Amino acid sequence: MIKKRILAVVVLIIGVCLAFFVYKSEPVNGQAPAKPAILTNYFTKHPMPFKLGLDLSGGTHLVYEADVSKIPSADVSASMEVLRDVVDARVNSKQVSGVLGVLEPLIQIKEGGVGGSEQLIVDLPGVTDVEQAQKTIGATPTLEFKLQGDKSNEPIEATVDENGSVSLGDLNLGYSYIDTGLTGRYLKTASVQFDPNTGSAFVAITFDDAGAKLFEKITKENIGKNLAIFLDGQILSAPTIQTEISGGEAVITGNFTPQQAKALSSSLSYGALPVPIKLVSSELIGPSLGIAAMHDGVKAGVIGFIVIALFLLFWYRLPGLVGVLALALYVVITLTIFKLLHVTLSSAAIAGFIISIGVAVDANVLIFERIKEELRGGRTVADAITAGFDRAWLSIRDSNFSTIITSLILFSLFAGSFVRGFAITLLIGVLISMFSAILISRLFLRSVATKEGSRVTNFLFGSGFSSAKSNAVSMK
Repeated sequence: MIKKRILAVVVLIIGVCLAFFVYKSEPVNGQAPAKPAILTNYFTKHPMPFKLGLDLSGGTHLVYEADVSKIPSADVSASMEVLRDVVDARVNSKQVSGVLGVLEPLIQIKEGGVGGSEQLIVDLPGVTDVEQAQKTIGATPTLEFKLQGDKSNEPIEATVDENGSVSLGDLNLGYSYIDTGLTGRYLKTASVQFDPNTGSAFVAITFDDAGAKLFEKITKENIGKNLAIFLDGQILSAPTIQTEISGGEAVITGNFTPQQAKALSSSLSYGALPVPIKLVSSELIGPSLGIAAMHDGVKAGVIGFIVIALFLLFWYRLPGLVGVLALALYVVITLTIFKLLHVTLSSAAIAGFIISIGVAVDANVLIFERIKEELRGGRTVADAITAGFDRAWLSIRDSNFSTIITSLILFSLFAGSFVRGFAITLLIGVLISMFSAILISRLFLRSVATKEGSRVTNFLFGSGFSSAKSNAVSMK
C-alpha cells in the first residue's frame, strides 16, 4: 500500500511539473513569464507557445496564378490537384513546421480566376513573414526537359556585377529549345547517388507510367540530339541522347557537390511543380475570432471543467475526486503533447480536444459504476476496484477504438486542413484518455482505499444520496 501511495505522489508531482511547463513556456505579451530566472532565460531562447490556427491567430494569405496554357484542357483539373498536393507537402515539411503534418495550412483551388486562369489560394496560420512564406512556396522548382535546337541569332545578354565579373546569363550559348511536354508533373522520385568509379554525386530520377512512356518516345525519336534539363528556367545540363531509354529512369548530372546534389534531390522529392505559378497577391490577415473570443472559449472550458468536477465529487465522492485528479492530469499531458508536437490549435482542433475530454470523463464514469456494482455485491474495496477496472475495460476499449478508427479515417481521407486538425487532436486526446483512465485512475484509487466495514468507507465509496454497502470485514 505504501508503495502505491508513494507512486501516486510521484505521478502528481510529475503532473504539477508538466502544468508548470505548459504555463511558463507560454509567452505573455510576446515575452516569457518573468520567474524563475533560469526558466525565463531558457524559454526566451527556446519559446514554445501554442501554435494557433488562422482563425485564431491570423496569418498569411497568398494567391498564386497557375500557367496552364501548355496543358491540355482535359488535364488541367488533375494538374491543379497535383499542384495543391505538392504545395501542401512543401509547407507541411519539417523545414517549415518542425513536425510533419501539423502546420494545418489551408490550400484551395479556385477555378476561373482573373481572365479565366486557374488560381491556388494558400493560407498559412501564424506565419507573419510574407517574404518567408513566398520563399517557402516558391522554392519548389519547375522541372522541364527540352530538346536543344539550332543556334539562335539573338544576342546573348551580358551583365557586369559590382566586382567587375562578367556573366553571360543562362549557359544556353544562344541555342533555341523545343518543348517536349515532359515536365515535373510526371516526376515520381528523386534521390542522391554516387558514381562508384569517380565518386561524383548525381541525382537519379524516376517518372510515373505516363512520364516513362513520354520519356521513352522522346529518346527514341531524338537519338544524337541534346536533351536539356531546366530547373526554374535555368539549364542544369544538356546531355546527348545516346540510345532509347525505357523504364522511366534517368539521372541528372552537373558536377554537383554532395551538398548540391542533396539540396536538389530534396527539392525534387517535395515534387516539382506540375505547372508554373506566379504570385499575384499577398496579405496579412487578422484572426477572425479574435483574442476576446479565444478568452471566452478558455473561460467556458474552465467553467465546464468545474461543473464536471462538482458532479463527479457529488455523485461518486472519493472515486469522483480521483476522477477529477486524473482528468486534470489528462488535460495537462495533452496540452504538453500539443506543445511538443507543435499541433496547430484552430477552432476545429479545439473542438476535437473538447470531445476527447468528454471521452475521458465517460471512461471514468464506466469504471466508477462498475466499482459500485461490485461493492453492492459484497466485494472488498480492493477487489471491487480490480473487478471494476477489468469489467469496464472492454467497453472503454471498444468505444475508444471506434473513435480512433474514425479519427484515422478523417485524417487520411479528407484533404481539408481543418478536418485533419480536428481528427489529430481527437486522436491524441483519446489515446491519452485511455492511459489516464486505466493507469492513473487505478493507481490513485488503490492508493486511497480505506478499511472496509465502516460508515466512512460506505460514505466515501457511495453514490449521490446513497452509501456503498460492502459485506467485507478487512482488506489485504
